[in-house]
Amino acid sequence: MKKWENLPVAFRNEAVREYYDILKKKGASLIIKRIFDIFVGLIITVIALPFMLIIAVWIKLDSKGTVLFRQRRVTTYGRVFMIYKFRTMVSDAEKSGTQVTVSHDSRVTRAGKFLRKCRLDELPQLFNVLKGDMSFVGTRPEVECYVDRYTDEMQATLLMPAGITSLASIKFKDEEKLLDGAENPDDVYVNTVLPQKMKYNLEYIRNFNFFYDIKLMFMTFFAVLK
Repeated sequence: MKKWENLPVAFRNEAVREYYDILKKKGASLIIKRIFDIFVGLIITVIALPFMLIIAVWIKLDSKGTVLFRQRRVTTYGRVFMIYKFRTMVSDAEKSGTQVTVSHDSRVTRAGKFLRKCRLDELPQLFNVLKGDMSFVGTRPEVECYVDRYTDEMQATLLMPAGITSLASIKFKDEEKLLDGAENPDDVYVNTVLPQKMKYNLEYIRNFNFFYDIKLMFMTFFAVLK
């Protein structure tokens, strides 16, 4: 971890300090976490490549546009990176709707509905994990406009790499349904959903250790099966 005085100014507040001190004592777990990400990430990537190729062909046959969806997200210490996902919506979907997705969103393609349901759209994030932009477990990376509205305490979630899954992801796996019928889904997400998710993300930091990560990965697996 960076020294406290080297953190971005927005992070150096009393609310973040509590979580910084917790993680500072868990340096060994953070190192093991990164080694695990690289080792397991390589194995899963090799195994998943044939399936990813099949999915890529399906996406191309199903709708016009690129195979991959790329978007700027925020990870450790507020660094911006490009996240990779399989495209599950029509091309230029962001220009015709909100940043968040609601149930029965007309922008979601036929292939996209299945990929989202099984979370297979997130397979390309294995490359984000190998690059070090993300981890298997950690706070889901948000777009910059949402991060700009973080409270002081929420900034603490950026002390660790963004994750493919998290306790909040499991609790809010049906997030799209919560936004159904909202006049302004973006406002509902920022003012209602995001603060609730952040409670779980901050709880994760307090309880963080390598074995807790393994537990959350299994919880995610069973949540997807349901």
